[in-house]
Amino acid sequence: MNITLLTVGKTDVPWVAEGMEVYASRLKHYAPFAVKELPHLKGVSSLSPAEVKSRESELILKALRPSDQVIILDEKGRSFRSVEFASFLEGKMARSSSDLVFVVGGAFGFSDAVRSRADGMISLSPMTFSHQMVRVIFLEQLYRAFTILGGHPYHNE
Repeated sequence: MNITLLTVGKTDVPWVAEGMEVYASRLKHYAPFAVKELPHLKGVSSLSPAEVKSRESELILKALRPSDQVIILDEKGRSFRSVEFASFLEGKMARSSSDLVFVVGGAFGFSDAVRSRADGMISLSPMTFSHQMVRVIFLEQLYRAFTILGGHPYHNE
């Protein structure tokens, strides 16, 4: 099973890119992992939020394969403690050989089409984070989940 973090837009904050690289390199010790960044939309200043969301959603859907298990990161999703997320991840890996794709949407969220395609939704917090910061926060939690599953002393509880 490959694991991918699919994001709308490039990572353009240097410290976010550095943090992502730290956790991405650590994750590769546990599972095949990649970050796939979809390009920023151009010329959207005249578009409504709904139109931007629709165009971003088209890009997301094109990037997914029919066999992918898709989990969107959304404030309306299920919240986990880190140990619960590790168990969730373990279950996904045990029940399927399909690739697991976690998706970070754009500033206006996901269209109904992406929500329909998703196999699940996860919320990182009831608070709202920038779409740049979510990348690092999620990768740290994904790494933490693997260390929990591996019995490594990274997580203290």
